[in-house]
Amino acid sequence: MIFLEKTEETFISTLQQLGQAWWIELITDNPWCTYYFGPFVSSHEAHFNLAGYIEDLEQEKAQITAISILRCQPKQLTMFKD
Repeated sequence: MIFLEKTEETFISTLQQLGQAWWIELITDNPWCTYYFGPFVSSHEAHFNLAGYIEDLEQEKAQITAISILRCQPKQLTMFKD
C-alpha cells in the first residue's frame, strides 16, 4: 500500500511539473478570492472531490461565483483580489 501511495505521489508530481495535472479553481465573492485545490491525476478525480471543497467554503460563508476544473500550475493556492 505504501508503495502505491509513493507511486501515485511521484506520478502526480511529474504531471504537475509538466503542467498536465488537474486543479479545481473556485472563485468567490465575499471574500473576493481565487482558490486552487489539487493537484489531481484526472478531471474525473477533481470532479469527485469538488463537493467537499464547495462545502468547506460555504461553511465559511464564501459566495462561490465560478467553478472551473482545468490543467494549470498555480503559483499560489489562494489569491486575494485587491
